[in-house]
Amino acid sequence: MTSAVSEVAGPVAAAIRGYLDHLAVERGLAANTLVSYRRDLRRYAHVLAQLSVGAIGEVRPGHVSEYLARLRAGDEDHPPLSASSAARAVIAVRGLHRFALREGLAADDPARAVRPPAPPRRLPKAISADDVDALLAGARLAEGPLAARDHALLELLYGTGARISEAIGLAVDDVDRESAAVVLRGKGSKSRLVPIGSYALRALEEYLVRSRPVLAASGRGGPVLFLNARGGALSRQGAWAILRSAAERAGLSRDISPHTLRHSFATHLLDGGADVRVVQELLGHASVTTTQVYTLVTVDRLREVYATAHPRALG
Repeated sequence: MTSAVSEVAGPVAAAIRGYLDHLAVERGLAANTLVSYRRDLRRYAHVLAQLSVGAIGEVRPGHVSEYLARLRAGDEDHPPLSASSAARAVIAVRGLHRFALREGLAADDPARAVRPPAPPRRLPKAISADDVDALLAGARLAEGPLAARDHALLELLYGTGARISEAIGLAVDDVDRESAAVVLRGKGSKSRLVPIGSYALRALEEYLVRSRPVLAASGRGGPVLFLNARGGALSRQGAWAILRSAAERAGLSRDISPHTLRHSFATHLLDGGADVRVVQELLGHASVTTTQVYTLVTVDRLREVYATAHPRALG
């Protein structure tokens, strides 16, 4: 590791080498992470040298802010960095200055108040209700008892907004057919009771009555709701394969994942007028802030409708 970190040069080279050695030996960081940190800190040392900073103890908050600005703006040797890449670089610098303060190399931490840029919020991908119908129809085109299982799984994912891990972890007794509800066990082993729509309930009824006993006879799936062709518990990979096959049969070209159905569940509820806090409970989000990202999708849809329907929307 000493030869690797010796590539770093500049007025703060000694502090950087010490920090990288600390990360490698005491923190045990992965090799790829160390390569990224070394690259970011080498660029930081170069910027400090241009700003006439002679030692790590001379760095001020303005120097760190200038480094961040140069990351985002780019220069003749480096293209502008995205928010996520710039955030990683600032995190490396913040770690360096915490290390320097702890080791007595500096009297204070000039990077303490400098916050890495927040990456742009990625809107969840949802598909239209028509595409959902096509996907579910594609699931019914499988052969034998697997067709009913595939259809029931996808109806459950879309009808409840369940995570894939929650769906494949269900036991038969978790489905209350009388009250049309299912118990989902989410992150942190937290359970929530989610209603099942009539379409999903009928699909589950057909699977439980006609198909699951056939699959169960082939193995020892125990109480697990969704079984594979050998009678064992359906795996995450198996559920992905079911979705991909159904999407291909439906002629849906865009990438669709189990989470796409969860996103579609939330988006369609909000489009239909559901309260965001109700959707939060159904999704099992700890904070309503997590759920509110779906309202951005709905606002975009409202803008589209407004732009096409209002006589004075476009001039």
